[in-house]
Amino acid sequence: MSNQKMSSTTDHSKIKSWVEARKGKPGLAKGNNETGRAGGLLRISFPGDASENVDKLPWDKFFTIFDENNLKFVYTDEPEGETKNKEFHFENKNG
Repeated sequence: MSNQKMSSTTDHSKIKSWVEARKGKPGLAKGNNETGRAGGLLRISFPGDASENVDKLPWDKFFTIFDENNLKFVYTDEPEGETKNKEFHFENKNG
């Protein structure tokens, strides 16, 4: 991770905006049950990533899994208009 300031959110529109500004797509690790309750299953793939192990998901399904797993999105908080940094991860929002 870089020295960039990290922020966190559970706001679906903020997450979607951050991901789409970086040309990312929501997904699920291949071979996992979509209804599983493990935060490690969700993925975001970006152009140029080796994302062959990720099944694309529609945003509504992505956020259903996100909410069911009680997650928050932790991401680099860049100045307005900057979208170069793609560092993020998911954490349990209760700890």
